[in-house]
Amino acid sequence: MAAISLLQWTSRASWEDNKAVLRELLHEAKTQREAQEPHLIILPEMFARFGAGEKAQGKFAETIGKGEVQNWLSAACREFDVWILAGTLPIAAGERYAAASLLFDASGTQRARYDKIHLFDAHVQDGTKSYRESKFTRPGHKLVVVPTPFGKLGLTVCYDLRFPEIFRALRTLGAELIALPSAFTKVTGEAHWQPLLQARAIENQVFMLAPNQCGVHDDQRETWGHSMVVDPWGRVIAEQTQTQGVVTVRPDRNELKAVRERMPVQQHNQFEVSFIHDKPTSE
Repeated sequence: MAAISLLQWTSRASWEDNKAVLRELLHEAKTQREAQEPHLIILPEMFARFGAGEKAQGKFAETIGKGEVQNWLSAACREFDVWILAGTLPIAAGERYAAASLLFDASGTQRARYDKIHLFDAHVQDGTKSYRESKFTRPGHKLVVVPTPFGKLGLTVCYDLRFPEIFRALRTLGAELIALPSAFTKVTGEAHWQPLLQARAIENQVFMLAPNQCGVHDDQRETWGHSMVVDPWGRVIAEQTQTQGVVTVRPDRNELKAVRERMPVQQHNQFEVSFIHDKPTSE
């Protein structure tokens, strides 16, 4: 078997503060791991800095393949002998930055990169009121499914959850598990987080792996928490409610295979999903 852990906490504006919490949670996740077991750690969206404002994220944007946070993550993979999917990190991309989800293997090597495609430009009835992510963030244009010891892993981020086509495309590319690092607001999370995760899992017969930010951040934004894993039948098999913590699961790929065999929706589907940007690729 292979273990997958979701980490949930209230990220602050300072990387030093978040790094200390992240190290604490990595140690906690280690206690939930069996000896010699492959282990994937998934961090929430904007794990390194949250609350200094989206414009400020650009000031901390790193060049892909190097930078303080990337170097730390690579070293942590080697130290803890784990794979890490780093929620999102601002990566330099011209005048704006990309919200990049980076996957590192246990040797510390970067194995995949997904730039968030759907950017959160919306009005929400909360303290922030208006979100304009596209003002400082450049949208991605490629889909990513990467082979791992845990299964074929599709990569998405937060607001992508509201667009079922991207999940159908990832399933077509072979995804068995789909990660969704998030910073869902309290208002939208309370209304839609769990039903959307269950819908995406059921529609595509995949495991949904969704770590979320929680609590009140330095800019007074409030996120919903409730990091969870949903199985291909739509059951919530693990959840961390609204406090800091770690949840660990061992997805049963035999169960995934059985669900797909009993109800072969992929073969029955009469519609194709087209991607409006670059042709989807599998890494």
